[in-house]
Amino acid sequence: MDLGFLLQALIPSWNSVAVLVIFFAYLAVAGYILPGKLVPGVTLQDGSRLHYRCNGLLVLLLLVGLLGVGSKMNFLSPTVISDRGLELLSATFIFSFLVMLVLYISGCRSHSKGSSLKPHITGNLIHDWWYGIQLNPHFIGIDLKFFFVRAGMMGWLLINLSILAKSVEYGSFSQSMILYQLFCGLYILDYFVHEEYMTSTWDIIAERLGFMLVFGDLVWIPFTFSIQGWWLLNNKVELTTAAAIANCFVFLIGYLVFRGANKQKHMFKKNPKALIWGKPPKVIGGKLLASGYWGIARHSNYLGDLLLALSFSLPCGISSPIPYFYPIYLFILLVWRERRDEARCADKYKEIWAEYCRLVPWRIFPYLY
Repeated sequence: MDLGFLLQALIPSWNSVAVLVIFFAYLAVAGYILPGKLVPGVTLQDGSRLHYRCNGLLVLLLLVGLLGVGSKMNFLSPTVISDRGLELLSATFIFSFLVMLVLYISGCRSHSKGSSLKPHITGNLIHDWWYGIQLNPHFIGIDLKFFFVRAGMMGWLLINLSILAKSVEYGSFSQSMILYQLFCGLYILDYFVHEEYMTSTWDIIAERLGFMLVFGDLVWIPFTFSIQGWWLLNNKVELTTAAAIANCFVFLIGYLVFRGANKQKHMFKKNPKALIWGKPPKVIGGKLLASGYWGIARHSNYLGDLLLALSFSLPCGISSPIPYFYPIYLFILLVWRERRDEARCADKYKEIWAEYCRLVPWRIFPYLY
Protein backbone atom coordinates (compact mmCIF):
# COMPACT_ATOMS: atom_id res chain seq x y z
CA MET A 1 0.00 0.00 0.00
CA ASP A 2 1.36 3.41 -0.96
CA LEU A 3 2.40 5.50 2.07
CA GLY A 4 0.73 8.63 0.69
CA PHE A 5 -2.52 6.75 0.17
CA LEU A 6 -2.31 5.32 3.70
CA LEU A 7 -1.77 8.73 5.27
CA GLN A 8 -4.62 10.18 3.23
CA ALA A 9 -6.92 7.32 4.26
CA LEU A 10 -6.12 7.97 7.93
CA ILE A 11 -7.41 11.55 7.77
CA PRO A 12 -10.92 11.53 9.30
CA SER A 13 -13.69 12.80 7.06
CA TRP A 14 -16.88 14.44 8.25
CA ASN A 15 -18.67 11.24 7.25
CA SER A 16 -16.55 9.17 9.63
CA VAL A 17 -17.12 11.71 12.39
CA ALA A 18 -20.87 11.55 11.72
CA VAL A 19 -20.81 7.74 11.95
CA LEU A 20 -19.12 7.95 15.36
CA VAL A 21 -21.44 10.66 16.68
CA ILE A 22 -24.56 8.76 15.60
CA PHE A 23 -23.19 5.53 17.09
CA PHE A 24 -22.41 7.02 20.50
CA ALA A 25 -25.64 9.04 20.57
CA TYR A 26 -27.66 5.90 19.83
CA LEU A 27 -25.90 3.94 22.59
CA ALA A 28 -26.52 6.71 25.10
CA VAL A 29 -30.20 7.15 24.26
CA ALA A 30 -31.04 3.47 23.77
CA GLY A 31 -29.11 2.49 26.89
CA TYR A 32 -31.15 4.99 28.90
CA ILE A 33 -34.67 4.26 27.59
CA LEU A 34 -34.66 0.54 26.83
CA PRO A 35 -35.62 -1.81 29.68
CA GLY A 36 -32.98 -3.95 31.32
CA LYS A 37 -32.02 -5.67 34.54
CA LEU A 38 -30.67 -3.22 37.13
CA VAL A 39 -27.63 -4.92 38.61
CA PRO A 40 -25.95 -3.64 41.78
CA GLY A 41 -22.19 -3.37 41.57
CA VAL A 42 -19.76 -4.34 44.30
CA THR A 43 -19.71 -2.35 47.52
CA LEU A 44 -17.04 0.35 47.27
CA GLN A 45 -14.71 1.43 50.09
CA ASP A 46 -17.05 4.23 51.18
CA GLY A 47 -19.99 1.80 51.38
CA SER A 48 -21.67 3.04 48.18
CA ARG A 49 -22.78 0.83 45.32
CA LEU A 50 -23.31 1.75 41.69
CA HIS A 51 -26.13 0.19 39.72
CA TYR A 52 -25.82 -0.87 36.09
CA ARG A 53 -28.66 -1.20 33.61
CA CYS A 54 -27.74 -4.37 31.73
CA ASN A 55 -29.77 -3.95 28.55
CA GLY A 56 -26.85 -4.30 26.14
CA LEU A 57 -28.31 -7.28 24.27
CA LEU A 58 -31.53 -5.40 23.50
CA VAL A 59 -29.56 -2.29 22.53
CA LEU A 60 -27.39 -4.36 20.18
CA LEU A 61 -30.22 -6.31 18.55
CA LEU A 62 -32.23 -3.15 17.97
CA LEU A 63 -29.18 -1.44 16.46
CA VAL A 64 -28.44 -4.33 14.09
CA GLY A 65 -32.13 -4.44 13.15
CA LEU A 66 -32.24 -0.72 12.41
CA LEU A 67 -29.08 -0.96 10.31
CA GLY A 68 -30.51 -3.93 8.43
CA VAL A 69 -33.73 -2.05 7.65
CA GLY A 70 -31.76 1.04 6.67
CA SER A 71 -29.61 -1.03 4.31
CA LYS A 72 -32.64 -2.76 2.80
CA MET A 73 -34.28 0.60 2.11
CA ASN A 74 -31.03 1.99 0.67
CA PHE A 75 -30.70 4.62 3.41
CA LEU A 76 -27.15 3.42 4.07
CA SER A 77 -24.65 0.98 2.67
CA PRO A 78 -23.86 -2.19 4.64
CA THR A 79 -20.19 -1.52 3.82
CA VAL A 80 -20.25 2.01 5.25
CA ILE A 81 -17.84 0.96 8.01
CA SER A 82 -15.50 -1.27 5.99
CA ASP A 83 -15.31 1.43 3.30
CA ARG A 84 -14.00 3.88 5.92
CA GLY A 85 -12.00 1.58 8.18
CA LEU A 86 -8.86 3.71 8.48
CA GLU A 87 -10.84 6.95 8.73
CA LEU A 88 -12.89 5.55 11.57
CA LEU A 89 -9.76 4.23 13.26
CA SER A 90 -8.10 7.64 13.34
CA ALA A 91 -11.34 9.44 14.23
CA THR A 92 -11.90 7.06 17.16
CA PHE A 93 -8.32 7.50 18.33
CA ILE A 94 -8.68 11.29 18.30
CA PHE A 95 -11.99 10.98 20.16
CA SER A 96 -10.35 8.72 22.77
CA PHE A 97 -7.56 11.24 23.28
CA LEU A 98 -10.03 14.11 23.71
CA VAL A 99 -12.14 12.08 26.13
CA MET A 100 -9.06 11.29 28.20
CA LEU A 101 -8.04 14.94 28.19
CA VAL A 102 -11.41 15.90 29.65
CA LEU A 103 -11.25 13.04 32.18
CA TYR A 104 -7.77 14.06 33.27
CA ILE A 105 -8.65 17.74 33.73
CA SER A 106 -11.94 17.03 35.51
CA GLY A 107 -10.26 14.42 37.71
CA CYS A 108 -7.51 16.83 38.76
CA ARG A 109 -10.14 19.44 39.65
CA SER A 110 -12.35 17.04 41.58
CA HIS A 111 -12.73 17.53 45.32
CA SER A 112 -15.01 14.53 45.82
CA LYS A 113 -14.36 12.25 48.79
CA GLY A 114 -16.49 9.39 47.45
CA SER A 115 -14.85 6.23 46.14
CA SER A 116 -16.14 6.69 42.59
CA LEU A 117 -14.93 10.25 41.98
CA LYS A 118 -12.15 10.73 44.51
CA PRO A 119 -9.01 11.78 42.59
CA HIS A 120 -5.94 9.55 42.81
CA ILE A 121 -3.06 11.73 41.68
CA THR A 122 0.50 10.44 41.92
CA GLY A 123 2.14 13.47 40.36
CA ASN A 124 3.50 11.30 37.55
CA LEU A 125 1.76 12.60 34.42
CA ILE A 126 2.33 9.45 32.37
CA HIS A 127 1.11 7.16 35.17
CA ASP A 128 -1.98 9.27 35.91
CA TRP A 129 -2.82 9.60 32.22
CA TRP A 130 -2.42 5.89 31.51
CA TYR A 131 -4.13 4.45 34.60
CA GLY A 132 -6.56 7.30 35.22
CA ILE A 133 -7.45 9.45 38.19
CA GLN A 134 -11.06 8.54 39.05
CA LEU A 135 -12.60 5.11 39.48
CA ASN A 136 -16.08 5.64 38.06
CA PRO A 137 -16.50 9.00 36.29
CA HIS A 138 -19.95 9.81 34.91
CA PHE A 139 -21.26 12.07 32.17
CA ILE A 140 -24.95 13.14 32.15
CA GLY A 141 -25.76 10.11 34.29
CA ILE A 142 -23.80 7.64 32.11
CA ASP A 143 -21.18 5.45 33.77
CA LEU A 144 -18.39 5.99 31.25
CA LYS A 145 -16.40 2.86 32.07
CA PHE A 146 -19.39 0.58 31.50
CA PHE A 147 -20.46 2.63 28.46
CA PHE A 148 -17.08 2.46 26.71
CA VAL A 149 -16.63 -1.30 27.01
CA ARG A 150 -20.16 -1.74 25.65
CA ALA A 151 -19.32 0.56 22.73
CA GLY A 152 -16.12 -1.37 22.00
CA MET A 153 -17.80 -4.77 21.93
CA MET A 154 -20.66 -3.53 19.74
CA GLY A 155 -18.21 -1.71 17.48
CA TRP A 156 -16.29 -4.95 16.98
CA LEU A 157 -19.44 -6.73 15.82
CA LEU A 158 -20.46 -3.87 13.50
CA ILE A 159 -17.01 -3.83 11.88
CA ASN A 160 -17.21 -7.60 11.38
CA LEU A 161 -20.67 -7.41 9.83
CA SER A 162 -19.51 -4.68 7.46
CA ILE A 163 -16.48 -6.80 6.52
CA LEU A 164 -18.87 -9.69 5.89
CA ALA A 165 -20.93 -7.50 3.54
CA LYS A 166 -17.73 -6.41 1.78
CA SER A 167 -16.63 -10.04 1.34
CA VAL A 168 -19.93 -10.83 -0.37
CA GLU A 169 -19.45 -7.77 -2.58
CA TYR A 170 -15.86 -8.82 -3.42
CA GLY A 171 -16.83 -12.45 -3.98
CA SER A 172 -14.37 -13.54 -1.27
CA PHE A 173 -16.98 -15.10 1.01
CA SER A 174 -15.50 -18.39 2.24
CA GLN A 175 -15.70 -21.15 4.83
CA SER A 176 -12.96 -19.39 6.80
CA MET A 177 -14.93 -16.15 6.84
CA ILE A 178 -18.01 -18.04 8.02
CA LEU A 179 -16.10 -19.64 10.91
CA TYR A 180 -14.49 -16.36 11.93
CA GLN A 181 -17.78 -14.45 11.83
CA LEU A 182 -19.64 -17.24 13.63
CA PHE A 183 -17.15 -17.52 16.50
CA CYS A 184 -16.85 -13.77 17.02
CA GLY A 185 -20.61 -13.26 16.71
CA LEU A 186 -21.36 -15.95 19.29
CA TYR A 187 -18.72 -14.57 21.64
CA ILE A 188 -20.06 -11.01 21.43
CA LEU A 189 -23.70 -12.06 21.77
CA ASP A 190 -22.78 -14.22 24.76
CA TYR A 191 -21.02 -11.23 26.31
CA PHE A 192 -24.23 -9.23 26.22
CA VAL A 193 -26.41 -12.14 27.34
CA HIS A 194 -24.20 -12.27 30.45
CA GLU A 195 -23.46 -8.56 30.60
CA GLU A 196 -24.12 -8.42 34.33
CA TYR A 197 -21.03 -10.57 34.90
CA MET A 198 -18.98 -7.60 33.69
CA THR A 199 -19.98 -5.71 36.85
CA SER A 200 -17.81 -8.03 38.97
CA THR A 201 -14.69 -7.94 36.77
CA TRP A 202 -11.45 -6.27 37.80
CA ASP A 203 -11.79 -3.56 35.13
CA ILE A 204 -15.08 -2.36 36.58
CA ILE A 205 -14.44 -2.75 40.30
CA ALA A 206 -10.78 -1.75 40.59
CA GLU A 207 -9.27 -0.11 37.48
CA ARG A 208 -9.52 3.67 37.26
CA LEU A 209 -10.69 5.06 33.93
CA GLY A 210 -7.50 6.13 32.21
CA PHE A 211 -6.22 6.07 28.67
CA MET A 212 -5.47 2.35 29.07
CA LEU A 213 -9.19 1.56 29.31
CA VAL A 214 -10.54 4.36 27.11
CA PHE A 215 -8.18 3.53 24.23
CA GLY A 216 -8.47 -0.19 24.90
CA ASP A 217 -12.27 -0.19 24.80
CA LEU A 218 -12.90 2.25 21.96
CA VAL A 219 -9.94 1.66 19.64
CA TRP A 220 -8.08 -1.52 20.51
CA ILE A 221 -11.03 -3.90 20.89
CA PRO A 222 -12.99 -3.08 17.72
CA PHE A 223 -10.10 -2.31 15.37
CA THR A 224 -7.48 -4.91 16.33
CA PHE A 225 -9.80 -7.77 17.26
CA SER A 226 -11.19 -7.58 13.70
CA ILE A 227 -7.79 -7.92 11.97
CA GLN A 228 -8.59 -11.53 11.03
CA GLY A 229 -11.69 -10.40 9.13
CA TRP A 230 -9.75 -7.74 7.23
CA TRP A 231 -7.08 -10.32 6.40
CA LEU A 232 -9.59 -12.87 5.12
CA LEU A 233 -11.12 -10.15 2.95
CA ASN A 234 -7.95 -10.10 0.85
CA ASN A 235 -6.56 -13.61 1.32
CA LYS A 236 -8.14 -16.89 0.30
CA VAL A 237 -7.77 -19.79 2.75
CA GLU A 238 -8.81 -23.38 2.10
CA LEU A 239 -9.37 -25.31 5.32
CA THR A 240 -9.59 -29.07 5.45
CA THR A 241 -12.64 -30.60 7.11
CA ALA A 242 -10.43 -31.85 9.96
CA ALA A 243 -8.99 -28.36 10.48
CA ALA A 244 -12.45 -26.79 10.57
CA ILE A 245 -13.69 -29.37 13.11
CA ALA A 246 -10.59 -28.88 15.26
CA ASN A 247 -11.16 -25.12 15.13
CA CYS A 248 -14.72 -25.62 16.39
CA PHE A 249 -13.43 -27.72 19.30
CA VAL A 250 -10.91 -25.05 20.29
CA PHE A 251 -13.71 -22.47 20.33
CA LEU A 252 -16.05 -24.73 22.32
CA ILE A 253 -13.45 -25.63 24.96
CA GLY A 254 -12.38 -21.99 25.25
CA TYR A 255 -15.96 -20.88 25.64
CA LEU A 256 -16.78 -23.48 28.31
CA VAL A 257 -13.72 -22.53 30.38
CA PHE A 258 -14.09 -18.77 29.92
CA ARG A 259 -17.81 -18.55 30.54
CA GLY A 260 -17.83 -21.23 33.22
CA ALA A 261 -15.04 -19.59 35.23
CA ASN A 262 -16.57 -16.12 35.04
CA LYS A 263 -19.99 -17.45 35.97
CA GLN A 264 -18.63 -19.31 38.98
CA LYS A 265 -16.83 -16.21 40.23
CA HIS A 266 -19.88 -14.00 39.71
CA MET A 267 -22.24 -16.42 41.45
CA PHE A 268 -19.81 -16.88 44.34
CA LYS A 269 -19.70 -13.13 44.92
CA LYS A 270 -23.51 -13.02 44.97
CA ASN A 271 -23.93 -16.16 47.08
CA PRO A 272 -20.79 -17.68 48.68
CA LYS A 273 -22.73 -20.86 49.44
CA ALA A 274 -23.88 -21.53 45.87
CA LEU A 275 -22.96 -25.01 44.65
CA ILE A 276 -19.98 -25.34 42.31
CA TRP A 277 -20.19 -28.36 39.99
CA GLY A 278 -22.86 -29.77 42.28
CA LYS A 279 -20.78 -29.51 45.45
CA PRO A 280 -20.43 -26.92 48.25
CA PRO A 281 -17.62 -24.54 47.34
CA LYS A 282 -14.23 -24.74 48.98
CA VAL A 283 -13.44 -21.27 50.32
CA ILE A 284 -10.07 -20.06 51.60
CA GLY A 285 -10.29 -17.73 54.58
CA GLY A 286 -13.97 -17.14 53.90
CA LYS A 287 -13.09 -14.97 50.88
CA LEU A 288 -11.38 -16.85 48.04
CA LEU A 289 -13.09 -19.47 45.91
CA ALA A 290 -10.96 -22.60 45.41
CA SER A 291 -13.51 -24.85 43.72
CA GLY A 292 -14.49 -25.49 40.12
CA TYR A 293 -12.28 -23.79 37.59
CA TRP A 294 -10.79 -21.67 40.37
CA GLY A 295 -9.46 -24.82 42.00
CA ILE A 296 -7.60 -25.71 38.79
CA ALA A 297 -5.84 -22.41 38.09
CA ARG A 298 -5.87 -19.04 39.80
CA HIS A 299 -6.76 -17.27 36.53
CA SER A 300 -8.55 -20.01 34.64
CA ASN A 301 -10.77 -17.47 32.89
CA TYR A 302 -7.64 -16.17 31.14
CA LEU A 303 -6.98 -19.64 29.72
CA GLY A 304 -10.49 -19.70 28.25
CA ASP A 305 -10.02 -16.22 26.81
CA LEU A 306 -6.75 -17.26 25.14
CA LEU A 307 -8.33 -20.35 23.56
CA LEU A 308 -11.18 -18.22 22.23
CA ALA A 309 -8.73 -15.71 20.77
CA LEU A 310 -6.86 -18.56 19.09
CA SER A 311 -10.11 -19.91 17.63
CA PHE A 312 -10.77 -16.52 16.00
CA SER A 313 -7.41 -16.73 14.19
CA LEU A 314 -7.26 -20.40 13.20
CA PRO A 315 -9.73 -19.92 10.28
CA CYS A 316 -6.97 -17.83 8.64
CA GLY A 317 -4.62 -20.81 8.38
CA ILE A 318 -0.92 -20.59 9.17
CA SER A 319 0.51 -18.86 6.11
CA SER A 320 0.89 -15.50 7.87
CA PRO A 321 1.43 -14.30 11.46
CA ILE A 322 -0.75 -11.22 10.89
CA PRO A 323 -4.09 -12.87 11.82
CA TYR A 324 -2.47 -14.11 15.03
CA PHE A 325 -1.80 -10.62 16.31
CA TYR A 326 -4.82 -10.79 18.62
CA PRO A 327 -3.98 -14.04 20.49
CA ILE A 328 -0.28 -13.10 20.71
CA TYR A 329 -1.12 -9.66 22.08
CA LEU A 330 -3.71 -11.14 24.43
CA PHE A 331 -1.21 -13.65 25.78
CA ILE A 332 1.25 -10.85 26.62
CA LEU A 333 -1.53 -8.69 28.10
CA LEU A 334 -2.99 -11.43 30.29
CA VAL A 335 0.37 -12.54 31.64
CA TRP A 336 1.12 -8.90 32.52
CA ARG A 337 -2.34 -8.48 34.03
CA GLU A 338 -2.04 -11.75 35.92
CA ARG A 339 1.17 -10.46 37.51
CA ARG A 340 -0.56 -7.22 38.52
CA ASP A 341 -3.54 -9.16 39.88
CA GLU A 342 -1.28 -11.46 41.90
CA ALA A 343 0.57 -8.52 43.46
CA ARG A 344 -2.67 -6.76 44.40
CA CYS A 345 -4.25 -9.91 45.81
CA ALA A 346 -1.12 -10.73 47.81
CA ASP A 347 -1.23 -7.25 49.32
CA LYS A 348 -4.99 -7.37 49.96
CA TYR A 349 -5.46 -10.92 51.26
CA LYS A 350 -1.95 -11.58 52.65
CA GLU A 351 -1.86 -15.02 54.39
CA ILE A 352 -5.14 -16.05 52.78
CA TRP A 353 -3.66 -15.49 49.33
CA ALA A 354 -0.51 -17.40 50.22
CA GLU A 355 -2.64 -20.36 51.32
CA TYR A 356 -4.64 -20.17 48.08
CA CYS A 357 -1.40 -20.21 46.05
CA ARG A 358 -0.23 -23.30 47.91
CA LEU A 359 -3.54 -25.03 47.24
CA VAL A 360 -3.77 -23.90 43.59
CA PRO A 361 -0.17 -23.56 42.32
CA TRP A 362 -1.00 -22.97 38.66
CA ARG A 363 -1.52 -19.40 37.47
CA ILE A 364 -3.14 -19.79 34.03
CA PHE A 365 -2.06 -23.04 32.33
CA PRO A 366 -2.45 -26.12 34.56
CA TYR A 367 0.85 -28.07 34.85
CA LEU A 368 2.63 -25.50 32.66
CA TYR A 369 2.39 -22.04 34.27
